[in-house]
Amino acid sequence: MAPQTGTQAVDRALQLLVAVIEAPAPVTFGTLTGAADLPKSTVSRLLGALERPGLVARDRDGSFLPGRVLSRYARRQQSTDRLVATARAYLETLAQRTGETVNIAVPGGGAVEQVDQVDSRYLLGATNWVGREVPFHCSALGKVFLAYGVAELPPGRLEQRTARTITTRAALAADLAEVRRRGWALAAEELEPGLVAIAAPVMATGGRVVAALSVSGPTIRLTSDRVAEVGAAVAEQARALSTVLGHQHREEGAA
Repeated sequence: MAPQTGTQAVDRALQLLVAVIEAPAPVTFGTLTGAADLPKSTVSRLLGALERPGLVARDRDGSFLPGRVLSRYARRQQSTDRLVATARAYLETLAQRTGETVNIAVPGGGAVEQVDQVDSRYLLGATNWVGREVPFHCSALGKVFLAYGVAELPPGRLEQRTARTITTRAALAADLAEVRRRGWALAAEELEPGLVAIAAPVMATGGRVVAALSVSGPTIRLTSDRVAEVGAAVAEQARALSTVLGHQHREEGAA
């Protein structure tokens, strides 16, 4: 048998991985070998390569099932799906009150991950942000995650998206302190020219920030004299959603 190339090895490993994922129960080594039509030594080597990073695992009988990495990803997706379903009514309320695009996002590994949206009632500004990743430092959602310590800036210089993007860490730190003080974040033409966004944290049990709500729209509608009003509305709906998720808010003036 001719030696396999790197591409062939990847293709065969992925074939085995798909077989394990799609099997209704843990699948035996013999079944995988037969389905792949490969020598036992090749299958053993490929399964070992998949097992080391946690893509597959073995049960007590030695059969193969999805590993910890895939299980962790599945749990995260289920958690996100539950969050989206729970949050939908709050997004719709905020969209009705403001008339603008409303999003909910979660912190991703290197960027904001927007997971649901209610569209603006206007044609101008009705961009679909779901599935689009945006940087932390120049988006209102991202500033929420940075301010509450559930995201970190990448090393190196901060990317300048517009003339108004904050590109120094000292200036950003001051802005994040203001986010924590007032309870909502503002990104005014920092991600795109003409775009304003306001976001507030969504907390779960123990005060952990798990998501953020935002309202975004063009500068001609989200003018400077509307920012505080919209910020209060976003914070109110984020707070109500946080209560449903188990966060207990401290009463004003409590010690």
